[in-house]
Amino acid sequence: MCNCCSNKPVRADITLNVEGMSCAHCKKAIETSVGALPGVYKVEAEVSLGKVNVSFDPSKANLDDIKQAIEDAGYDVKE
Repeated sequence: MCNCCSNKPVRADITLNVEGMSCAHCKKAIETSVGALPGVYKVEAEVSLGKVNVSFDPSKANLDDIKQAIEDAGYDVKE
């Protein structure tokens, strides 16, 4: 069976550079905000590295939505 007919969810993984994280509260705020988006499977904020790793279904969530959720939580996404 081909991938398009397998009915398995499509998964994309991205890592974003995020400024402004400094503690466990920052980690929780970002993970809660991004994790609430439809289609997001996993979010892991790495405070010490300034990185946020996100696994998601691109048919349900997109990069702009993820960036906006991080910014809505009070942090800056850097390109």
